[in-house]
Amino acid sequence: MALFALAVASFGIGTTEFVIMGLLPDIAADLGVTIPAAGLLITGYALGVVVGGPIIAIATAKLPRKTTLIGLAVLFVIGNLLCAIAPDYGLLMAARVVTAFGHGAFFGIGAIVAASLVPHNQRARAMAMLFAGLTLANILGVPAGTALGHAFGWRSTFYVVAAIGLVSVAAISIWVPRTDGLRAPVSLISEFRVFRNGQVWLAMAISVGASASMFSVFTYIAPILQQVTGLTPQTTTWVLLLFGFGITIGNLIGGRLADWKLMATVIGALVLLTAVLAQFTFSSHSPLGASITVFVWGIVLFTLVPPLQMRVIECAGEAPNLASTLNQGAFNLGNAAGAWIGGAALTLGIGYDHLPLVGAALAIGALGIAIASRNMARRETAIACPAE
Repeated sequence: MALFALAVASFGIGTTEFVIMGLLPDIAADLGVTIPAAGLLITGYALGVVVGGPIIAIATAKLPRKTTLIGLAVLFVIGNLLCAIAPDYGLLMAARVVTAFGHGAFFGIGAIVAASLVPHNQRARAMAMLFAGLTLANILGVPAGTALGHAFGWRSTFYVVAAIGLVSVAAISIWVPRTDGLRAPVSLISEFRVFRNGQVWLAMAISVGASASMFSVFTYIAPILQQVTGLTPQTTTWVLLLFGFGITIGNLIGGRLADWKLMATVIGALVLLTAVLAQFTFSSHSPLGASITVFVWGIVLFTLVPPLQMRVIECAGEAPNLASTLNQGAFNLGNAAGAWIGGAALTLGIGYDHLPLVGAALAIGALGIAIASRNMARRETAIACPAE
């Protein structure tokens, strides 16, 4: 039930992060701004995750982790309520940034708590339960929130998401235990000292590369499916739903495989990710081929999430709070970088059908870092950051 409580909060966070994409025209019309200007609300949120996560992790380093999680869930409720009542664009942007401040810290600290609730050989699976809320948000929360916003106004969506946040506050308060094992380290010096370990940086670099490989293509998935594959906007929605199912399945698979062999899972998934993206150049010309590829892509991609988060925590040793939170920022940094790289490739004249090759190249880069990390671990004598 403690893992379920964390997943409820994860579901709400995932919904509020992504649902705004489907509501941009409504928000732009209501607040009197252009759609590109409204799109900056997504950028502002991502930057809030990158900047706010470490600040929150440092500020709460001496607090029990359960207390921190409850506080972050309350911040999430406040942020979404501010989004719902924001009278103008500037205040809505500020509310989005406030909401995002708790995002990275919640997933970073929540992953540590989830891992502490189960036996050592089930830690990655416990993290997968946390991230399951995020993946289910793409299947249930985002479509439902978008439909609600279209029917009753975009502000209604944020009111409902805030209500989900209240449920998560209650669930965490009731079910997440308050034990010494859930207390954060009291020394900030120990938190910063982990960054002397090159393996921590390598693990976060893999997260950046894997995320960039996704968003270099996924940012432009709608024009790929419509202009290359020839799907209608309605059919595109169903294919994206397949992607949502894929990432949900991949998240659970990744948790189980990572508990078996962590680095082998990371390297194997990156090899498959490269292959899937490379062949998408060809399968994107077929409706059936594109649909199957998008589904498999989702599975392979999110197979990486639990092991990458687990890798950072393992390498951070006894002071994982800041490193685990920064890894969430690494994912978001990869999101922004990937979207920019994909856009730059299109500007240079690369066609939509060849854009997956850009994603494959970025996956190869992440694969090279993962292999280097494993080989370095094999040469080291420390038991932390094992090679497998």
